[in-house]
Amino acid sequence: MTALPASEWVRIIDIRHLPAAVHRVSANADERRRLAARFGLSAIDRLEATVTLIAQDARVSVAGRISADIVQACAISGEDFAVVIDEPVALRFVPAAQGVDPEIAISADDCDDIAYDGLTFDLGEALAQTLALAIDPFAEGPQADRARAEHRLAGDPGSGAFGALSALRIPS
Repeated sequence: MTALPASEWVRIIDIRHLPAAVHRVSANADERRRLAARFGLSAIDRLEATVTLIAQDARVSVAGRISADIVQACAISGEDFAVVIDEPVALRFVPAAQGVDPEIAISADDCDDIAYDGLTFDLGEALAQTLALAIDPFAEGPQADRARAEHRLAGDPGSGAFGALSALRIPS
């Protein structure tokens, strides 16, 4: 069995010592550098979250916001540009013994259920995954239009599948 790699942003929460309170969590420079490498970013200059944790028996609801200043490569030009991430956080940690039913249909407003073993869970890793989902892998920087024109990436409107189909049209 292969061991999972260690998380870059570890914040272990023990459910036995969990009052309903606001938690402010931030990543230090080394954690941000390692997360940037994991997510294929040029840099993460700031990463923090403000969340409220509320225990309900062995389930823990987490709600708040995660924010970050990242530097990523433009999907078109490849040049680095700054991006600000500001996303809501809605998670629920549930004991693994209770299981997470993958067949339950959820809406965008529902929490993501995360199973945990024992009496602790890693809030940092859950927040890191929340950040990963907020990053647009096809984000375009300020030089995207210039790069499209320079490398003729805009395409010819008469080309492609629809251009080929219109050429087959029988005149009336």
